Amino acid sequence: MSQNELFESEYEHSSVPLDKRKSLMSVTSIWVGFPMIITGAVTGATVVNGLGFTRGILAVVLGNILLFAYVALLSVIGAKDGNNFSLQASKTFGRKGYIVSSALLSTLVIGWFAVQTGLTGVSMSGAFNVSQVFIVVLAGVLYLLLTLLGIKALSIIGIISAPLFLILGIYSTVEALGNGKAIASYAGNPNTPLAFWVAVTLVFALFADSGTMTADFTRWAKNRKHAVIATFAAFPVANLIAMLVGGVIAAATTTGSGDVFGIIVEKGGVMAWIAVLFLFVNLGSVCSHCLYNGAVGWSHITGTKMRTMTIILGIIGILAAVLGIWNFFVNWLNLLGVIVPPIGTIIIIDQLVTRRSSTAIDADVRYQPFLAWGIGSAVALVVNYQLPGMSTAVCGIVVSAVSYWLISKKASVAAPKSVAAKR
Repeated sequence: MSQNELFESEYEHSSVPLDKRKSLMSVTSIWVGFPMIITGAVTGATVVNGLGFTRGILAVVLGNILLFAYVALLSVIGAKDGNNFSLQASKTFGRKGYIVSSALLSTLVIGWFAVQTGLTGVSMSGAFNVSQVFIVVLAGVLYLLLTLLGIKALSIIGIISAPLFLILGIYSTVEALGNGKAIASYAGNPNTPLAFWVAVTLVFALFADSGTMTADFTRWAKNRKHAVIATFAAFPVANLIAMLVGGVIAAATTTGSGDVFGIIVEKGGVMAWIAVLFLFVNLGSVCSHCLYNGAVGWSHITGTKMRTMTIILGIIGILAAVLGIWNFFVNWLNLLGVIVPPIGTIIIIDQLVTRRSSTAIDADVRYQPFLAWGIGSAVALVVNYQLPGMSTAVCGIVVSAVSYWLISKKASVAAPKSVAAKR
């Protein structure tokens, strides 16, 4: 294979040509390998531990349905135009205005890269008493090198990671069920209660950032149908499987933990080595996806190449992981649940409802989406602090959608009057 074939263009600054689009299998494997991860199992365990098994699984299902609707609509736009998230956002926020949303999300996903790289080190250190810092650096470098291969690497790692999680997830679940406990009657831990709609937000927020940036992945789809199928494979299918595994383990062990890796490691021998492979492949999948999102976004903002930004951002992420940013996992989810969903919602309303036939980049900065984003995020923030039992994600989505539609409608009515006045 030549160097040009190994490092093909990632189209950081232009749409992906139709003749360069990927097969359905390839695009699906890109998305399916992302959410079927250890972190998803941990989130499922957290929800079930806080709500009990039945209500917890209901919250997981509802959160995944919401994710599918949100990400699928953004994926349709991505496949239609072949644009990455930055190019997609520029149509709504303006040729310069997009930088705000793109920089925010592209930075958040690098935070996730650091969180998952740090988790690799913590897991290995706890299981095998090895240097956490050494493992973090080793894992981070491996994940960085994988991302340098671009979109094809995400497809390959997905093909490996998803089946491996499925097999070992089922194995861990069977092991956890071996104690004979009735999981359906598990009522949760009374010391760590969780409001139902807060649980839905946790499920949604786990992929709110990369879900909003889905165009980075689905712009490679041959058509909109393929993009929706790939999205469905991720949400609810892959994400739901991961969270169900964690939820079942939490209910069966009554510990509140969805530690798939720990259960496998405890078997020792060959299984311990399989657990190590599983950990690096699984977290390598999510890290490479996040680093890819961040690199594509920042490369477009700075006018550089994706691979250049992969190296720069990868080093920053590794340093952040060494410093222990993974400790802020729950706080990160809460932040995402407030400020991210309105961004994708406004793009959806703008490009599929209010301006679907004329979404050309017509200004440096468009004030309408920023105003709606501010309103949606402000309401979600108030809900987060004043109405803790409600979902910040759902509130942010609904309020930003309605706000942008009303603002756009008022602007469209005012425009003809302005033109008439000039005449």
